[in-house]
Amino acid sequence: MLKERFSVKTGIRARMALVTIILIANAFVWYFYAFDILKQIVNDTGLNDFESLMVWATNFCGAAVSAFIGAAVSTRLKRRLSFLFIWMLFGLFSSLAPIVFQNMNIAGVLIISLLFGISFGFGMPACMGYYADSTTTENRARLGGLTFLFIGLGVFLLGIIAITDLTARTLILAIWRGLGLLIILLKPSEKVLERTTEKSFLSILRARSFILYFIPWWMFCLVNYASTPVIVNFFREDFVRISTLIEGVLAGLFSVIGGSLSDIVGRKRVIITGFTMLGLGYAVLGTFPENSFSWYFYTVVDGIAWGVFHTLFLITLWGDLAYGAPSEKYYALGGLPFLLSNFLRLVIGSYIVEAVSVYTVFSLASFFLFLAVLPLMYAPETLPEKKIRERELKGYIDKAKKVKEKYT
Repeated sequence: MLKERFSVKTGIRARMALVTIILIANAFVWYFYAFDILKQIVNDTGLNDFESLMVWATNFCGAAVSAFIGAAVSTRLKRRLSFLFIWMLFGLFSSLAPIVFQNMNIAGVLIISLLFGISFGFGMPACMGYYADSTTTENRARLGGLTFLFIGLGVFLLGIIAITDLTARTLILAIWRGLGLLIILLKPSEKVLERTTEKSFLSILRARSFILYFIPWWMFCLVNYASTPVIVNFFREDFVRISTLIEGVLAGLFSVIGGSLSDIVGRKRVIITGFTMLGLGYAVLGTFPENSFSWYFYTVVDGIAWGVFHTLFLITLWGDLAYGAPSEKYYALGGLPFLLSNFLRLVIGSYIVEAVSVYTVFSLASFFLFLAVLPLMYAPETLPEKKIRERELKGYIDKAKKVKEKYT
């Protein structure tokens, strides 16, 4: 009974939903934990600024380039699970690289950084394409919200493990990847794909609908990650710790709420609302940076934005915009701002803190976020208008039934 209700709500069988959620959540949580291990290695090795820059550039380039290559390769395949199995098996062995290169110099750290980047990037477009083909447009965001919730839970669970020993953390990373590999060994069902409408990366970038969503996503990633070092530097450490916890809870909650709402009223309305709220949050923070209310107001709207935007921009929209065509290349391009902004935060974050005042950073962030709404005004709604109207009509009918039952 519960499985049937889940299938009706999400448009996908419970077992298939579990497979897609585990595949995506396992990959993202693995990368976040691997990235944290890489930061520990960089700190423990005592690399200078230039060597650290090389390490992070290697990781970013490895993830980005391998994502484009993986998308091009997987687009030609009629079945993805064998490809995903090889990718995850490679990730399992790559997880053990810090143990192999125990006596680390800069060359060893660069190899680990490259392996971690490739182990994440190469199969992610295929993984997301598998998700897009396993879901329907009218229910994709709802399941995406559940997926992001599981990502948050996974990051939290691995984060609370108070282990600093590098070997132990490396083994945890490998075990986590191995657990994700088990889901493919259970042989989930997979449909044979007809690859007849393959598009090039250039043709996708020329598509008006893609660009109108891609530009705001770029702006959100750059603004959010550029302001993070300033927030950490300006506010008290205890506040940053509390706000991070609050944001994590809100992001998980609103990933589900935002995903469900996006399947009812459409992606565009939810995204515009999110940008407006976040822009207002930065405006209040820039105007009253020393007021406690502005701190917590920003924390709330930022947590909501993280949940909604990551559900839609990382998991949902690029599958929608493919309109039934292979979506791997859409996801490879759509994931680029997420990777690049994280790289820039590590590389130039300290320079932003030193060169720009807190008032200027938050005011500029507010300006660019409000500016990001302009492309969205002209962007097409990816949820079919027919589905929006059907759900609105169903809502009116349900309300009418409740009113009738109340007075009869």
